[in-house]
Amino acid sequence: MKIKVCGITRREDLQQLVNYQVNYAGFIFYEKSPRFAAHKIDARTVRETEGIKKVGVFVNAPLEQVQRTIADYGLDMVQLHGDETPEYCAVIRKSVPVIKAFRLGENVDWSALLSAYLPVTDYFLFDTEAGKEYGGTGKRFNWELLKTYPYSHPFYLSGGIGLEETPELMQLQLPALFAVDVNSRFETQPGVKNMEKVRLFTDQIHSTYLK
Repeated sequence: MKIKVCGITRREDLQQLVNYQVNYAGFIFYEKSPRFAAHKIDARTVRETEGIKKVGVFVNAPLEQVQRTIADYGLDMVQLHGDETPEYCAVIRKSVPVIKAFRLGENVDWSALLSAYLPVTDYFLFDTEAGKEYGGTGKRFNWELLKTYPYSHPFYLSGGIGLEETPELMQLQLPALFAVDVNSRFETQPGVKNMEKVRLFTDQIHSTYLK
């Protein structure tokens, strides 16, 4: 299982993720987010950091803005966390792999939700339904829903995952589960990571999946 730590805003946190062999660092380019990265970590720092994949997170952003940010920050992937259409995803995918996020509530119709996005994305990400918010709630959804996931299309699991969830996470038998995505429950304040918690989490995941 791969690990993605999202909401990075500081150079020192990014470097620690590299040291801990985290697979993906997420940078949020959504101005309404308290973890908005653009004014906190400079593009050159991100672009020149090696040893980790850089993921830009966008919410209903103009295509031109996304494409410019991909180039400026040297992004390896884009995560689309809003109401982007399949056509929009297809355009972005010409530049970099695409993760399309979906927010799950109590019930889900997988085909209605996902079928149009299968050909135009590389991964899905499942987060917790948050009303008018676009994630970052620190709350998890009912993982039992994932047992009915009918596709082989790989996905990231997000939404309120903290150290306490690690044992349960490791018990999940979900063939398409590709990566776990953590954020708010590993922070001392929005955008500032508690790197000791991150280290403990990554050690536990690596000790299980790298045996």
